[in-house]
Amino acid sequence: MQDYRTCARLLIAPDLQLQVRCFHMTMQRRPVVISPVHGYGVLLRIQQISGEQLQIQQGSLYPALYRLEHQGLISSEWGESENKRKAKFYRLTVSGRRQLHSETEKWNSMTALIASILHTTSEEI
Repeated sequence: MQDYRTCARLLIAPDLQLQVRCFHMTMQRRPVVISPVHGYGVLLRIQQISGEQLQIQQGSLYPALYRLEHQGLISSEWGESENKRKAKFYRLTVSGRRQLHSETEKWNSMTALIASILHTTSEEI
């Protein structure tokens, strides 16, 4: 759960790699993977998981979704949302799932490295 919250915070980051990781983490959550989710649904899910602590602006999310789709990491199709409005629904592609696995390993290695640095005492230096 903590990795997801950390990743959700980074969704607004200007770094595309961080946005890729964040979207993958969002899409990887079990309730979302079962079926495609529309962009606003991604925002709502992040807010829900974060206990309403994260408020991601639609203006930050949709450009990231566009870039991920352009890279072939997600696919989309038009459908009808719960409130009967036209909406674009997103899901991970096979390539996106591979990227998720790779990025998750990199992310876990980096966070472990940072944690070890932060926990270093002055005696260990």
